[in-house]
Amino acid sequence: MIVVSDTSPICYLILIEEIEILHQLYGQVMIPSIVQQELSHLRSPEPVKTWIKNPPKWLIVKTVDLIFNQDLSALDAGEQAAIILA
Repeated sequence: MIVVSDTSPICYLILIEEIEILHQLYGQVMIPSIVQQELSHLRSPEPVKTWIKNPPKWLIVKTVDLIFNQDLSALDAGEQAAIILA
């Protein structure tokens, strides 16, 4: 099974050192490239930035073109891109 994630679940699982649970549960995890950028952001915690620099093979990064959608306008770019990718 492949699952799509936004930034928060990945960030917090890295911080509690349980990121491998995603691989164990789903096999592969897909994220939009904007989520990769958010994880790499200067203000991201160091363990998160370190992890995303060398992501595991089970993490698939896809480019997503954001399109205006009124229903998604309250969400941030990473959340919108994850929904569009899914």
